[in-house]
Amino acid sequence: MAEQTFPQGIHVPLVTPFTPSGEVATEALEGLAHRVLDDGAKGIVALGTTAEVATLDAAEQREVVRVCDRVCRERGAWLTVGAGSNDTRASEAALAGLSPWPSPAAALVTVPAFTRPSQEGVIAHFTRLAEVSPVPLIVYDIPYRTALTLSAVTLRTLGTLAGVVAVKHATGGIGQETVRLMADPPPGFHVLAGDDLFVSPLLAMGASGGILATAHLATGRFAALHDAWRAGEVTRARPLGHALAGLSAACFREPNPSVVKGVLHERGLIPTPDVRLPLLPAGKAAVEEALEQLDRVES
Repeated sequence: MAEQTFPQGIHVPLVTPFTPSGEVATEALEGLAHRVLDDGAKGIVALGTTAEVATLDAAEQREVVRVCDRVCRERGAWLTVGAGSNDTRASEAALAGLSPWPSPAAALVTVPAFTRPSQEGVIAHFTRLAEVSPVPLIVYDIPYRTALTLSAVTLRTLGTLAGVVAVKHATGGIGQETVRLMADPPPGFHVLAGDDLFVSPLLAMGASGGILATAHLATGRFAALHDAWRAGEVTRARPLGHALAGLSAACFREPNPSVVKGVLHERGLIPTPDVRLPLLPAGKAAVEEALEQLDRVES
């Protein structure tokens, strides 16, 4: 596969829609992929947290990648695939499994969870993976799931590794380490907003885009937000960012992706709102609130 330049903008981590009998709804998945690309997304992410990847068996994971691979080849779009674990050897094997697919342009690899290595251990982990991966890596920094907070120094070090192109920044806020990272990121290293609520301020600070579950909804408005900040159009970007923050907050009232799936189902885009245990479908009030916020954003 020819080397690609990372496309700045909004990337959508696709949900995995299910049929009434509980199988992967491949036609709905394909439709979602085309829809978000039509509406301005620069790429899609398969097998992310939003895809409920932990509940998909190996055959289902292959089917999801197959569908997304086909769409991205047809559209010439950027495909990122979630891969890796808290074990370096298992992560190597998962990355090697991407080799047969034509389209994946990057792998989204979570900082090792539960093991809680040192900062040096995280660097060694990603150094090894970058050496063997068939595609560039996007570091997934999400300390409220991994129980490990990375420093700006560590992230800058990771950003200098050949084969690491970006970080999905999902730290639950904008603190000192975020400010330090955004002040001096390595050349060619892209910071992507990973907490939907904070995409606008991160774009204002210079982030390259975002990987956002809420961008299943109002994809074009999220793309417009990115473009407005890139163009320095503060008077357009600021109110749009506030409106999209309201939508994002509503979509995360219950564990992701239950509310997003509820809204997609209400809009007739997926056959069921179902999620797999231990998640539960979103309550009616949460879905209605998200639909109200979506109507405001789209009006």
